[in-house]
Amino acid sequence: MSIGEKLAALNASLNGTVFVFLVAGFIVIRAKKISLHRFLMGTAFVISVIFLISYLTRIYLTGTHHYPGSGILKTLYLSILLTHTVLAATVPFLAIRTIYLALQNRLVAHRKIAKITLPIWMYVSSTGVLIYFMLYRWA
Repeated sequence: MSIGEKLAALNASLNGTVFVFLVAGFIVIRAKKISLHRFLMGTAFVISVIFLISYLTRIYLTGTHHYPGSGILKTLYLSILLTHTVLAATVPFLAIRTIYLALQNRLVAHRKIAKITLPIWMYVSSTGVLIYFMLYRWA
């Protein structure tokens, strides 16, 4: 396995882990476990930063990769990749703003933006794993 493939697998694992932490953070805040929610969401953010560093390292070392298939599967892959990429560009800004509002104890504004941030962040982290499988495992 090449360094690019190892980093791609690591990135998928980090994305999957972020997804789990986001779901857990959502569940515990519904149960009013604020300290645990903060821990889980903060951990999701830190893992996302580690992912970004690893992803940029992989791109630097190996460049971008193209889906080897064709037809409907390539169209599906490109559709997922497009939405993933566009939304992924928004996640750092949304996540930082959401965390900032929580740290400032501006909870009404925090909840309002979190309703936007969470589903986008969950979509990006889950489709990151899907893209990995489509590009490296199923192709």
